[in-house]
Amino acid sequence: MRLKYPLLTGALLLLPVPVEANTVFVSNEKDNTVSVIDSNTLQVTKTIKVGQRPRGITLARNGEWLLICASDDNTVQVFDAKTLEFIKNLPSGPDPELFVLHPTGNPLYIANEDDNIVTVVDIEKGTVLTEIPVGVEPEGMGVSPDGKILVNTSETTNMAHFIDTESNKSIDHVLVDARPRYAEFTPDGSQVWVSSEIGGTVSVIDVKTRKPVGKVSFQINGVNADAIQPVGVRITRDGKKAFVALGPANRVAVIDVATLKVERYLLVGQRVWQLAFTPDEKQLFTTNGTSNDVSIIDVEKLRVTKSVKVGRYPWGVVVAPF
Repeated sequence: MRLKYPLLTGALLLLPVPVEANTVFVSNEKDNTVSVIDSNTLQVTKTIKVGQRPRGITLARNGEWLLICASDDNTVQVFDAKTLEFIKNLPSGPDPELFVLHPTGNPLYIANEDDNIVTVVDIEKGTVLTEIPVGVEPEGMGVSPDGKILVNTSETTNMAHFIDTESNKSIDHVLVDARPRYAEFTPDGSQVWVSSEIGGTVSVIDVKTRKPVGKVSFQINGVNADAIQPVGVRITRDGKKAFVALGPANRVAVIDVATLKVERYLLVGQRVWQLAFTPDEKQLFTTNGTSNDVSIIDVEKLRVTKSVKVGRYPWGVVVAPF
């Protein structure tokens, strides 16, 4: 009998292992579009029209829905993340900029920059549950891994507002440096990192005591201090490394979380704004507002591997595991 496939002796046949494919969504603030990028080919596969001035962008329903802050339309738009078909609008309050989902997937907490409130929305029912007064020009939104604490940053008040999610009441206000833009909890929930764009720092706040316990400053050879403007922050799941987008400095800082020391600066596109990991954390995507592109960082090797052209003024980015 002749075998259809010859037997291998003394060797192991190594078949190529398929690379995990992900879909990257980028909101383009000036074009009123979202660019869709294949993480394997690093090509834009589709561009969809959305509402006016899209900024914050996230996934809901375990990746089934794509949520977009259409800031100048005063709404949050919901799209099917796979078919890219429009589903519905959610009430958002005026000028929604950034938002964050509760870890259970509902509700959605939205920063309303013009009204100095955080709007809490049931994404399934499409109803406003409550409005929480905060400081002037709220933007950054972070929620603790256990879902008990919400942190909002107010750009003009220069504070991080701690909110109890059960009562939806403010429980504390922590002064940080000028124009705080983003809030990111460490994976264990013990700290929240708040970036201050004009202050040029990242404040590290103990969540239990709500006291600052550290601060990260940045110095880049050949770059003026006033061009170093921290915005987006992302921390790896193991809690060891933090990545901070430094705006017009055109760099992403890599920080050792334990020591708060900057390990490296990675040169990316112009006015780097927000960041998003792939689910396996092998890649980090950055939105570069004035060069109208996205940079891709190899997280293990800590180097930029490619840039991809998208729409005008890319702002937010999120990655879906399909």
